[in-house]
Amino acid sequence: MTTKKLTPQALSIIDQYLHFKVGSGECSVPYFNNKTIKRRAALRSVSGKGSPHEILEEVQSIFIKDHVNLASVTNESLKKVLTDSNIGIDCSAFAYYILDAESVALGRESIKKGIYFNSAVGLIGKIRCALRPIENCDVSTFAHDKNSTKIGLKNVQPGDFITMTNGPEGGERNHILVVHQVDENKIYYSHAVAYPEDGVYGTGIKQGAIEITKPNESLTDQIWTENILFIRAQKSQIELRRLNIMC
Repeated sequence: MTTKKLTPQALSIIDQYLHFKVGSGECSVPYFNNKTIKRRAALRSVSGKGSPHEILEEVQSIFIKDHVNLASVTNESLKKVLTDSNIGIDCSAFAYYILDAESVALGRESIKKGIYFNSAVGLIGKIRCALRPIENCDVSTFAHDKNSTKIGLKNVQPGDFITMTNGPEGGERNHILVVHQVDENKIYYSHAVAYPEDGVYGTGIKQGAIEITKPNESLTDQIWTENILFIRAQKSQIELRRLNIMC
């Protein structure tokens, strides 16, 4: 089996978050938990929902206001400004931008045109979701059967995703990983996350792999490179899924 990867357009989205650059500084965009910092009506760049370009514009405006010479920006100072300014990306928005780029690159429709918002209540809720699709497309939305289909390990391909829902900490800790590469016996994924050992300035985009040693068994029967994520997976309802617009 040959190696399969996301389209260059989708891989570029991952790279822009993973290797975010301003001036001479480079870092991973921090993880943003929109459940603990309520900013749903704010700009996407400061509510965990910003595109790489929107985040870049916001950070540049901060540096301009503070009269910072971009040539003096270091990796550490860039990460500190992002984190201290509560600028980051949450796991579902990160997945949204990648999967949207992948869908469009493959000649399919944009996610916002085909998504079913299971959280929309009443006319106002539907209007809100239509106007702000990224802000309202959470993990449970991606995992809904009207938006995606469960896939077997033997059929996994780049652009599929892994959802973790109904864990011990409830819906506020639902999580999503995007498959960016598939080899003969490995799944490589990207996600936005904060681990306890990350501290204040270590959160952000991370990548890992799942070695498929038992293809007829579940995901939690395989070998994960991120042990802390594996433990989380064991305590959650975990599914490998594919957007219906990509089926």
